[in-house]
Amino acid sequence: MSEPIWTPSPERMATTNMKAFFEAVEEDWNVTIDTYDDLWKFSVEEREKFWVSFKDWAGVIAETWGDTVIENDGQMPGARFFPDAKLNFAENLLRRRDDADALVFRGEDKVQSRYSYAELYDAVSRVRQALQTAGIQKGDRVGAYMPNMPETMIAALAAASLGAVWSSCSPDFGVRGVLDRFGQIEPKILIAVDGYHYNGKTHDLRGKVADILAELPSVEKTVVVPYGKIAPDISALPKAVLWKDFIDPFAAEENIPFERFEFNHPLYILYSSGTTGVPKCIVHGAGGTLLQHMKEQILNCDIKPNDRFFYFTTCGWMMWNWLISGLAAQATLLLYDGSPFYPDGRTLFDYAAKERCTFFGTSAKFIDAVLKSGLRPKDEFDLTSLKLITSTGSPLSPEGFRFVYDAIHPDVHLASISGGTDIVACFVGGNPLAPVYIGELQAPMLGMAVDVFDDEGHSIRQEKGELVCTKPFPSMPIGFWNDPGDEKYKAAYFEMFDNVWCHGDWVEITEHGGMVIYGRSDATLNPGGVRIGTAEIYRQVEKLDEVVESIVIGQLWEDDTRVILFVVLREGLTLDNALQDKIRKQVRDNCTPRHVPARIVQVSDIPRTKSGKITELAVRDVVHGRPVKNKEALANPEALDNFKDVPALQS
Repeated sequence: MSEPIWTPSPERMATTNMKAFFEAVEEDWNVTIDTYDDLWKFSVEEREKFWVSFKDWAGVIAETWGDTVIENDGQMPGARFFPDAKLNFAENLLRRRDDADALVFRGEDKVQSRYSYAELYDAVSRVRQALQTAGIQKGDRVGAYMPNMPETMIAALAAASLGAVWSSCSPDFGVRGVLDRFGQIEPKILIAVDGYHYNGKTHDLRGKVADILAELPSVEKTVVVPYGKIAPDISALPKAVLWKDFIDPFAAEENIPFERFEFNHPLYILYSSGTTGVPKCIVHGAGGTLLQHMKEQILNCDIKPNDRFFYFTTCGWMMWNWLISGLAAQATLLLYDGSPFYPDGRTLFDYAAKERCTFFGTSAKFIDAVLKSGLRPKDEFDLTSLKLITSTGSPLSPEGFRFVYDAIHPDVHLASISGGTDIVACFVGGNPLAPVYIGELQAPMLGMAVDVFDDEGHSIRQEKGELVCTKPFPSMPIGFWNDPGDEKYKAAYFEMFDNVWCHGDWVEITEHGGMVIYGRSDATLNPGGVRIGTAEIYRQVEKLDEVVESIVIGQLWEDDTRVILFVVLREGLTLDNALQDKIRKQVRDNCTPRHVPARIVQVSDIPRTKSGKITELAVRDVVHGRPVKNKEALANPEALDNFKDVPALQS
């Protein structure tokens, strides 16, 4: 058995929220909980008792909870948690009203601002009144074309306080990308920034906003938020008002009159990546989102009041929705907008050091890029305040694990986490009471009946298979927008195994009870009929100093599939025979001969979604001469040109 790269000290474990919750569950139900595994088993076998204990222990605010914890428990979809409960999502995030920092913002162009908890409460109160006066009611949609800045969170909380449904796109989305999303849900109000700053350049968005409004007739009012301090000219935008003018008529209320809505009342609409067609509109409920986020953040991430919580995210990624829930744990949210590499990879570590960040959340790709750049953040910045680093978006490589402990912080809890937009939460993630093993996600999340199935639906261990969840959980989507009979919803998750959520990840449960993710099931390679996860190849190829990044697909060839590897090399390098041989040897020595690419091709860039994930399916379509259905879903659609009519793939 391999040795862990990090183990929490007994002193550290003793002070965790998790240990305190053990005691609460034991007292509530006269059971013995000694380990995380004990609690996980209790949480999936006695889910009603688990969720009652958690909502009571965490102090979730509700008008009533009712007598039923789970209705239609055996049905997926169909199960409903706390069907008689009444609560307000925003009320739970705004329970604190003191002078401690609630939001801290830094923009790439040095724009900065701060809101205390008291100031945040007052700002939400004013925006809430402005939205209400503009006609926003329960169930109306509020769309946001915004960066990750305080005004975005204030508006989202104000919308939630009224029972409106919030949906956001980041400002790097093109006009068609926004319309493909908001055109389906028909927002009544659009909140848009006038421009933004990225990678050293300022981007004026007013022209795009005008084009969006021209094709979005549902919008009755547009609220324009200035990114800087100078009020922009918005005379060309119909029915538009500046943020300041929108809220100026309203004074903050002494107490916001929060209306309590049903537990499953719609809170957010999130979107699938849209790389295979028009994005699916995934509707998430307020109560399920709140319980899942509080459970993950307070227990698995051990967030305590006054912790300083950073996640690098845009408003087009579910991690933004996850980040805002940190207010329910009474943490300070550290917001950043801009490129994480402008002017260089030190930017976010400088921010973390100056703000005494305790929770640093990022993507596996960011960690890998910092590693490749040669930076050693701990040698330049005081990062001793860090307690937790989380990584998501794609599997974190073994080298990424080693780099975190060697070059960022030697005594930090590193949690690779995985879930998705589909559940606005995690299936697998961190456990503050357990060792960290290189390349592994530590544990299934509490209340999530996570398993791995083979193709016949049998539960397997230490073999690769499909990531599934065999019992209902609170943050299952309410459904997809405009999906009669839940046809699209059922097709997305329940076609492979009856009454079992199949997530579409190709994974393995390890000897430690953790998990390794090998990639998306629909992107797995099948040379000779053997399924190979793409992450297995990435882990080896990207160990090489010459390779900056890679993407691998299966190309249909002579009644079989052959493995094709595309590589982005360090500046000035060319893919010659010697480097190809080195790459193939690296893969063969550390995987199997079946993993070895049949062709290796150098490219200048790799297409990725707006949330930064590389998109193997789009590349596969281009290589096979098929149209990419929705290029607007990509952050850099021009990169697809690298993969058209490649001579090496024609023979």
